[in-house]
Amino acid sequence: MLNLETSYIHDIAPETDGSHSLLLMLPGAKNTPQQLVDFGFIAALRKRQLAIDVLALNAHVDFYLDQRDISHLLHQTLASVRSYGYRRIWILGVSLGATGAMICATQYSSEIEGIFLLAPFLGTRGLIAEVQAAGGLSHWLPGEISRNDHERALLQQIRCRLDTAEGFPPIHLGYGSEDRFRGASIMLSAHLPPQRVAVAAGGHDWQTWQQLWHSLLDTEPFGPS
Repeated sequence: MLNLETSYIHDIAPETDGSHSLLLMLPGAKNTPQQLVDFGFIAALRKRQLAIDVLALNAHVDFYLDQRDISHLLHQTLASVRSYGYRRIWILGVSLGATGAMICATQYSSEIEGIFLLAPFLGTRGLIAEVQAAGGLSHWLPGEISRNDHERALLQQIRCRLDTAEGFPPIHLGYGSEDRFRGASIMLSAHLPPQRVAVAAGGHDWQTWQQLWHSLLDTEPFGPS
């Protein structure tokens, strides 16, 4: 039993080959691990007979009110799964869960093998519009970042990591063409190879995310170590 400070679903892949790989799933602000089950996110892995265990965290919105809280939870989770024997770790972040995924990736790049972002929320639409008006992340200058401006600080960290790209886990991105938060996805897609970006007709909802998840898995992102 994993020792974590939040509820979770731990789904073990049947007949694994001993590779001990894990996909850490982070749902959105008002979503739950059970919804990831109900909408077939784990079943999609099992249908493809992928030897990947799943840990879906209840990383609810309270953890994101102060970045230190979500950072602490992610640090604790990585330490726990490492002690459990997992060596290859991917992250899936949905909506606000993408904030957690990118915090984890920027702070623990060497421990993360790949990132899936579905309809990522990475900042208010005003902040994303500011980045777009500057010509994208590479040209954006964040200015002075206040202590509590976690969104601007995270975008600055992402900007620095994507500009160098060295040692940063590959990002697989999916978003709906009518998603009200699609600005963040369009911003990120400029830094990604086209084959790692999926766009589906739809908005910020589970039906669109289901379709995108299948599209990303169809590219066979889980390669050999």
